[in-house]
Amino acid sequence: MNGLTDRQWKQLGLAALLLVAFALPFLVSSYRTFQFTSALSYAIALLGLNILTGWNGQISLGHGAFYAIGAYVAAILMDRYDVPYWATIPAAGLVCLGAGFLFGLPALRLEGLYLALATFALALATPQILKSKHLEQWTGGVQGIVIMKPDAPFGLPLDQDQWLYFFTLVVAVAMFWLGRNLLAGRIGRAMVAIREHPTAAEAMGIDTAFYKSATFGVSAMFTGVAGALGAIIIQFVAPDSFTLFLSITLLVGVVVGGLASLSGAIWGALFIQFIPNVADQISKAAPWAIYGLFLIACMYLMPTGVAGLLRATAARLAGLTRRP
Repeated sequence: MNGLTDRQWKQLGLAALLLVAFALPFLVSSYRTFQFTSALSYAIALLGLNILTGWNGQISLGHGAFYAIGAYVAAILMDRYDVPYWATIPAAGLVCLGAGFLFGLPALRLEGLYLALATFALALATPQILKSKHLEQWTGGVQGIVIMKPDAPFGLPLDQDQWLYFFTLVVAVAMFWLGRNLLAGRIGRAMVAIREHPTAAEAMGIDTAFYKSATFGVSAMFTGVAGALGAIIIQFVAPDSFTLFLSITLLVGVVVGGLASLSGAIWGALFIQFIPNVADQISKAAPWAIYGLFLIACMYLMPTGVAGLLRATAARLAGLTRRP
């Protein structure tokens, strides 16, 4: 009797993961549901950053800015114009798609550390721009904007946290499906070719300038969608919520989860959502020291990220089972 193929194992694993994900809010407390909902939004942001860094090779230390733009688009539309919360998600994605593409155009002249420095400046400038008096009537200035958490529609027997979890889960599944199909096609192959050898990619007829800018835009779109979800989940946006630390945290999540890996975005999101809490429980006096130790341990034990470790483990187990 033949065993299951690798593809069938992956399909079974995905089905089991979705089953656990759908059962989760009924098995944990409201606070844990809130945490897992936040982790789902972070996973979308990490996927966007991974598309840029893992698949296209462009380093960004400023994706917290696009997360902030998405959050403020959702908050402003809900607070000022009474737009339904679900309609703010595509709006935030489109705004960030345009913003990312436009930022990617001048960034074409920059590579490596110079690009990282430019995005670093973007992350530093964004909170100050949001505090500007010229934008205060829209952004609320330093006070920010408070929005309402949505109720479950159609009389569904779910509380607000459970409904928001399922809503975020559906959006996350849709965004991961979109990302998978994008990366599996010609666009994804062009991204990887540019990452590996830009000159050779251009010689093969790939428009490197367009693809780099488009990748920046798509990456920003994913992050903007995550930011909109984050604003709805937390019910509040303020400039000081989107400091440089957020951009660094997103980059940490990508590296810990695994570069150029779809599943790595999920593992990275769980890391940045839960490990700070674990570190705080271990030591109230020096939680960030404990967090740093966790991070060092992850990099030492899993240099290719959690996804890389799991792939290597699965390959080793497959090799053992195939031995006579």
